[in-house]
Amino acid sequence: MRVGNLKKLKLPDAPGVYFFLGKNKRILYIGRATSLRDRVKSYFSNDLSETRGPKIVKMLEEVQSVDFRETDSILEAVLLEADLIKKLKPSYNTDLKDDKSDNCVVITDEDFPRVLVVRSRDLKENSLTLHATRCKLHATYGPFPESGKLAVAMKLVRKIFPFRDKCVPLSGKPCFNRQIGLCPGVCTGDISRREYRKTVVNIKRLFEGKKGVIIKSLKRDMREYARKQEFEKANEVKRQLFALEHIVDVALISDSDATRHSNILQNVGMRIEALDVAHTAGKETVGAMVVVQNGKPDKSLYRKFKIKTAIAGDDTGALRELLTRRFNHPEWGTPDIVAVDGGVAQLNAASAVLADAAPSAALVSVVKDEHHRPSRILGDTESAHKFRNDILLANREAHRFAVSFHRRRRDKI
Repeated sequence: MRVGNLKKLKLPDAPGVYFFLGKNKRILYIGRATSLRDRVKSYFSNDLSETRGPKIVKMLEEVQSVDFRETDSILEAVLLEADLIKKLKPSYNTDLKDDKSDNCVVITDEDFPRVLVVRSRDLKENSLTLHATRCKLHATYGPFPESGKLAVAMKLVRKIFPFRDKCVPLSGKPCFNRQIGLCPGVCTGDISRREYRKTVVNIKRLFEGKKGVIIKSLKRDMREYARKQEFEKANEVKRQLFALEHIVDVALISDSDATRHSNILQNVGMRIEALDVAHTAGKETVGAMVVVQNGKPDKSLYRKFKIKTAIAGDDTGALRELLTRRFNHPEWGTPDIVAVDGGVAQLNAASAVLADAAPSAALVSVVKDEHHRPSRILGDTESAHKFRNDILLANREAHRFAVSFHRRRRDKI
């Protein structure tokens, strides 16, 4: 196949999955892309043998045509690629990947199924050993060769469709994930087996690239809940629909894609998130997150939190909870800089959370004097120097927003 033939395909500058086809439309290779147009074009460069290797060169000698399937988000492309490779088993995907230590996503065959990430080598005959007990599996997806991207993808999936992974069904004791909204209440009995099965079906459909079917089903459920005047359930379905239709998955862009799409990322601009906690003698503790982009506050991205688990008066504990809950929302995007209010204790608390939740984000802490005026900025010195004014703006906004929210709650008492 010649590079000139690519123009006839009208490949979009959008995420999706592409197929290299040989004789009789036999699928040779399946890959995913942030930009289908740029990724497929990259295979036909003059320095292919140096950048791709001999196996890719051999494969391209057999390619006679290219097909593709566009997706609405990179998340869907990541999930769809793994599902199609497992089902279709293209010869070059098998040759090029050693999946013995790759991760899979499994759904257990239980009254309240668990959704788990496990090693491929631990799966045997459609079952898995969990805590010395053989557990049958309802569905398996993958393998996924990039564990980092899978971790991000699972956070996105779980935020849209909270699921059970570890908790004991109907124990009456809320697990940690229940407290932060990532378990639907299997442990506390807040969700029936029938309702939870709907969630599991939607997770399966998402992994199988059937988002359109999910949306139709959710809209039908929302109308039914509204008819029955079950407005809390209707609002939850509405949230799921919004999240599905507005997936922000920049964290799933690969390094190579980021290079080719640097112009897109530059348009997003520097994103600084500032977080602060407010309370009166430990009572009515709340948290706030604000966003400053391109030097301007974006109030549409501000978020408020009621602190639930931290001990009253424990500022660092409240900050840890605030940060943990914020980064359980990967669909909100990924910050370039995170700014917290306080000294070394707050900086260390934030650093512990960000090490797992957002390792690529720079972290700073704004220290105040006795008059509550900024005296210095700790943490990432380069960011503190280069974006000092924007960091201080974000810090002021976070303090104002948190105090305002706290006063409204306090005045209602």
